[in-house]
Amino acid sequence: MKRLWIGSIALIGVCVAVVLSGVGGGGLKTFFAKEERNPVTHLRWNENDAQFQFAIVSDRTGGHRANVFAQAVEKLNLMQPAFVMSVGDLIEGGKKTDDKIGAEWKEFDDMVNKLTMPFFYVPGNHDVANKDDAKFWDGKLGRRYYHFVYRNVLFLILNGYDPAGTSDIGKEQIAYAQKALKDNAKVNWTLVFVHHPMWNVNNGAKNGWGEVEKTLKGRNYTAFCGHVHRYDKWVRQGMNYYQLATTGGASRVRGIEYNEFDHFVWVTMKKDGPVLANILIDGVHPEDLKPIKTAESGVSTANRKPTHTVRGMAYFDGTPMPGAVVTFTGEKGSTAQGVSASGVVEGDGSFKLTTYQAFDGAPAGEYKVGIAWRASGKSLVPAKYNSTDKSGLHATVQAGGSDVVLELKK
Repeated sequence: MKRLWIGSIALIGVCVAVVLSGVGGGGLKTFFAKEERNPVTHLRWNENDAQFQFAIVSDRTGGHRANVFAQAVEKLNLMQPAFVMSVGDLIEGGKKTDDKIGAEWKEFDDMVNKLTMPFFYVPGNHDVANKDDAKFWDGKLGRRYYHFVYRNVLFLILNGYDPAGTSDIGKEQIAYAQKALKDNAKVNWTLVFVHHPMWNVNNGAKNGWGEVEKTLKGRNYTAFCGHVHRYDKWVRQGMNYYQLATTGGASRVRGIEYNEFDHFVWVTMKKDGPVLANILIDGVHPEDLKPIKTAESGVSTANRKPTHTVRGMAYFDGTPMPGAVVTFTGEKGSTAQGVSASGVVEGDGSFKLTTYQAFDGAPAGEYKVGIAWRASGKSLVPAKYNSTDKSGLHATVQAGGSDVVLELKK
């Protein structure tokens, strides 16, 4: 019965298409143009030969969580982009044997090979930062930087760890990027992919990004990166630069308010530039609404210390500091040594600490405390309070939970 019903729908669709395309001998647009009133807003179709859609996944690793990236793969197959880009950190990597690195790549490849569209690899620090990992990449994937043109859009993929062991773009790669840009000067748009936000390190003056950016000046382009596991955006040279959050990488996942979420970016390329939508992984569901089962493992959390709820208030001369970030760092010799927890101050001066996952508090022990300004606009926090080592602020977290009040003075 189900097959007959689906077949009927398909048949009706064909009939309607034939009728509409044949009315008046001039097709659908001519048919509607002849009527005084029409059940449609307009007939300017939202499509053309230059328009296409693709997706970008962000960091998977740096302490990956189970069944996030694997879920993203399944849901990308539901969304059906033309292809999928990345911004690096695809495996955990590090100083491991070739067998272990190979096993990590196999785990990753087994997932992306389920995609029904092409996937483009971009190197991150977890993938190529040391010489052994870079050599493994070369043997498996070849080029660590490359470019291609799709529908008059230049895709420029850069390696921010060139040579391995640095966080730079090497001279040969700079020359390659400059030539690719010069050879494709007449494309409609340029999209640049690099793992970490190189423009935030000395304004890109010493790591090679500055040279690439100079060549980009004067053309239409957009840059994408990851690495920090927190969403952000900048405007440089009048163009947009985006830092993606995570697609399974280590994150406290406190939500959109904290720029911490698992997502992929859905990009619609149009003649006047890309239109971006952030698609949260847990917001995509199949037509039958049944959960999609995946079997991706995550890094061990066995060594995590028990946490306790910590709620606090932070003021400067009695005034709340909304947008300020409160950081707790475990005191040396304390049961909290090695722990770092943080929270964002709300409009009423309140904050909630997070160590491992959203608002879980912090392990019991003694802490040094710092408060830094990360919101837009003029800082409400004196610089002397920014560092946990120099602020002079201290707090104790007790088993069972704690309330903390931080009073800052000039």
